[in-house]
Order: sequence, then C-alpha cells, then structure tokens
Amino acid sequence: MNALANPEVGKFINEHFCSSFQKVATFRIVGNQKQGGNVAAYFCAPDGRVLHVVAGPVDAGTMLNEAKWMVDSTKKAIAEAKNDGAKFKAAFRKMHAERLRQQYGLVVEPVTFDPPDVQDSNSALTYNDPSGRPLAPKLPPPPIEGPDVTFRLQAKEAGRGENADAAVRDRKGGAWALGTQGRVHQLMAAHSMLKIELVYGTVFENILGEKVSTKPVEVATPFPWVDAKRPGR
Repeated sequence: MNALANPEVGKFINEHFCSSFQKVATFRIVGNQKQGGNVAAYFCAPDGRVLHVVAGPVDAGTMLNEAKWMVDSTKKAIAEAKNDGAKFKAAFRKMHAERLRQQYGLVVEPVTFDPPDVQDSNSALTYNDPSGRPLAPKLPPPPIEGPDVTFRLQAKEAGRGENADAAVRDRKGGAWALGTQGRVHQLMAAHSMLKIELVYGTVFENILGEKVSTKPVEVATPFPWVDAKRPGR
C-alpha cells in the first residue's frame, strides 16, 4: 500500500513538511511495477539533518503516526532546548531511546554528543562508489543495555508477541529480536541530527538489507511502443 497516496497522510505531510525523493538502491521497472529495492522516509530539519526515519514500506496509519510523533517531538524538543542546538539534539536522541524502551522493551543509553570527525573517506567503515568517492559511513548504534523488565512482564500478561525481524545483542552478549522500526530508534538514539548523507547508508544496508548503488534504474521495456510494433506482438 502506498501510504503517501492516502488523503489524510498527504494532507498532514503537505502541511508540515517539504517533500523530495532520491534513488540510492538498485531496482528494476517491469511494465508499471517496481521490482526489488526498498524505501525509507527521512524526516529532516531544514538543513538536511535527520530527526527520524521510517524504514521500509508501511501502511497509511503507521506513516501518519510516525509523522505526528515527529512533529510533536520536535515541538517538545524546541521548548526544552530554548534555542540551544546541543540540548535539542540530546533531547531528540533521548526521545528515541525512550520510545525504544516503551514500545520494544529494550534499554539503550542515548549518545548525547558526537566525536569531532564523523566521516573519514578512507575508513573501512565508509561505503564508496566505483570512483572511490565516499557514499555513506556505517554508523554503530548504541549497545543495548538489556531488557526493560516491566515491559516484558506487561507484554507477557497481555499475551503480546514481538514485532521482530532481526537480532541485536546487548552488552552481555544476549541476543534480542528487534523489528525494523525498533532498530531505527536504536540508531537514532545515537545519530539523530546527523546529516542525511551520513545516515542513509546505514539505514539501507544495515536495517533494510539493501545495497547502496549509483547504478541507474533498470527498465525491462524502456520503449514499449517500439516493441508493440514488432512482428508477433
């Protein structure tokens, strides 16, 4: 389902955001259908720093909830920061860590400051295109401290399962199943407010399992009107 085609979602997005898109992964167009690849929505500040991410295709209700959380959280962080950029960044990362705890039952310590050099083009942790130009670094998420025991007990009593599709490990080596959006919150608890060019590679490669690519879109039938004129068609 295309969440952005939903009138309510479209109305809210248009009221609060300016939208654009960019292709970074490989996929094919067969007829009118897209095959392969994936999608991620990045909610950014005006200068391109990422505040939040929706990884993978979601339904209209999920997209609307995430967009509303983004707007409400931004207003709250602005009020708390009082025009202090460092406090705003710290507040947003703490909100991601808190949402991870509340919704997924896992505890991380948010990273409230950044090292001076985030990207090194010669680092082995940097994605490069065939020309050697860096595309995006791999960003390590904060390690999981462990489970929120209260959340686990409540989930067990309610008979709820976990929305899980990947395993992450805590500081003691324990494995925890964590869904795509949970992994987004884990990542954003350490790297929210970094530039989008430093974030998208980790989202696509580490969370969505897609290969970042500079290749153009492959179209199976780029000129269908020519093929239609061929004998036997």
